[in-house]
Amino acid sequence: MYKKLFLGMAAFIATMGFAFADVDVNKADQAALDGVKGIGPKMSKSIIDERKKGGDFKDWNDLETRVKGIGEKSAAKLSANGLTVNGQPMAKAPAGEGKPAKADAKETKKDSKKGESKK
Repeated sequence: MYKKLFLGMAAFIATMGFAFADVDVNKADQAALDGVKGIGPKMSKSIIDERKKGGDFKDWNDLETRVKGIGEKSAAKLSANGLTVNGQPMAKAPAGEGKPAKADAKETKKDSKKGESKK
């Protein structure tokens, strides 16, 4: 009885590891790509077709450029869900780049109304 329970738990734990394994966009087949949250059959087919046509993806930017429907935001979500390019997750954007946070924008607006200048 305990032997069956132990084997069942071991099998369950082993399959959990597969569910969270990284999927490399250059090595995965369509079924593996479909297993990544956010990738459906249409997108996985587009990825494989583009990979056959233009070769392996060099980096995340190359993937975003070549596959229609994958932009910066969706690429970040796919990376968070386990997709990699050449075994690498998407790098985080360096701090300080991009638009200021909404709270910062509101503070700047309030300060300019009061006639104060931020130093």
